[in-house]
Amino acid sequence: MNPGGSETLRTGRRRLPCRPVNEALPPGIDKAAGKIQAMFSRIAPRYDLLNRLLSGGTDVAWRNEAARLLSPLPGELHLDLCSGTGDLALAVARRSGGRARVVAADFTFEMLALGQEKFRRRSAPIPEAGADGLNLPFPDGTFDGATAAFGVRNFEDLDRGLRELCRVLKPGGRLVVLEFTPEPKGPLAPFVRFHVKHVVPRLGRLVSRDGSAYQYLPDSVGRWPAPEALAARMRAAGFASVEIHLLAFGIAAAHVARKGAP
Repeated sequence: MNPGGSETLRTGRRRLPCRPVNEALPPGIDKAAGKIQAMFSRIAPRYDLLNRLLSGGTDVAWRNEAARLLSPLPGELHLDLCSGTGDLALAVARRSGGRARVVAADFTFEMLALGQEKFRRRSAPIPEAGADGLNLPFPDGTFDGATAAFGVRNFEDLDRGLRELCRVLKPGGRLVVLEFTPEPKGPLAPFVRFHVKHVVPRLGRLVSRDGSAYQYLPDSVGRWPAPEALAARMRAAGFASVEIHLLAFGIAAAHVARKGAP
């Protein structure tokens, strides 16, 4: 990519305009967004390892379930926003048998670079785009579906980010948002709360050598809307319907939204 200008992203039959991916923060970026970007840049090299360790591997099953709920069809074009190192983008591509096209978008260069290498090793033709979730570089009605795993929680303005996702979907397009819930239910709830509050920051600090990044996780989850409240905000952003699928005793939730007719 040319760091000085706009780029065109090829996705099979179509070309999509996208912003270049730069290591430096663009001028005038909001300080809060810059902090999030810098945090993910620091933890990128050990991001996948920590995801597996901290979740006991359940994050893989959750992403596979999100891809199943999206139900990508042959010939469709899908966006994986907040893609990180590309695990959900790969799950969506696998779910379609490689017959749907997937674009992996993130605003952290280091994550995209690791994802690009992962796609290369797996011979997966998944293009990437540097994208700010609050100002997506795609035309209205571009995608048949979209996913976001553990990413919209980091939006500085959640409602604006949800409106952007709705904007870039075609009428009838689907969105699957995978996130932790602030108050897990069921018999494992006390253990989950202890794990998130105490184990995650300590293990994250030990493995990543970045204490603040993994203290951010329990702090942000604690302030995250409950599943019903998030569903209401998704409807307010323009989605016609929202279904809630609780995962692993309510530790996480997949919200499946559908954009209505124009």
